[in-house]
Amino acid sequence: MSIDTREGLTRRTAVAAPVLLLPFVHGAGAQEAAAAPRLDVPYVPTNMETVQKMLDMAQVRQNDVVYDLGCGDGRIVITAAKERGARGVGIDINPERIAEAHANARKEGVTRRVQFRVGNLFEADFAPATVVTLYLLPEVNLKLRPQLWRQLKPGTRVVSHAFDMGDDWPPEDTQRIGHNTVYRWTILRSHKAAAARRST
Repeated sequence: MSIDTREGLTRRTAVAAPVLLLPFVHGAGAQEAAAAPRLDVPYVPTNMETVQKMLDMAQVRQNDVVYDLGCGDGRIVITAAKERGARGVGIDINPERIAEAHANARKEGVTRRVQFRVGNLFEADFAPATVVTLYLLPEVNLKLRPQLWRQLKPGTRVVSHAFDMGDDWPPEDTQRIGHNTVYRWTILRSHKAAAARRST
């Protein structure tokens, strides 16, 4: 899937659709099709300059726990661990990306500070995070928003590359870096109250 935007191609292979529609195939082809997750967001890595901007805007420090939702090759949490001393967790629906992330963490010597998990974001628990990073798509951000409000503690910072969270959750900070845009929000008690009202 290619998406022609001013931000360039979006990068993530993070989210499995609730319903997986597969063509009718036989034998080994059917097994391979059934095993392959449907990817709602394509994988295009965030360039390292934008990674640094995201970590700067989130003010990532040694005591932070950074969750990257749709982590791809793991570069955001690996950079947060190696350069800022943070701990990190990356979640991605694609096992190939998670294997790549594990290999990159070993190469950079941060395996004790980072974890990578194969998983569907809509079924994941982000509650331990103090920082959440995203590079998804607008509709995926909007679908995740109630989950972020419900799970994350007040004061948790959320940073998104390229796409915002809708008109009714405006970012607190927006910065450009080259052709890329990065947005930042903070989880407030009012967000948690809104999420609780929606779930009742």
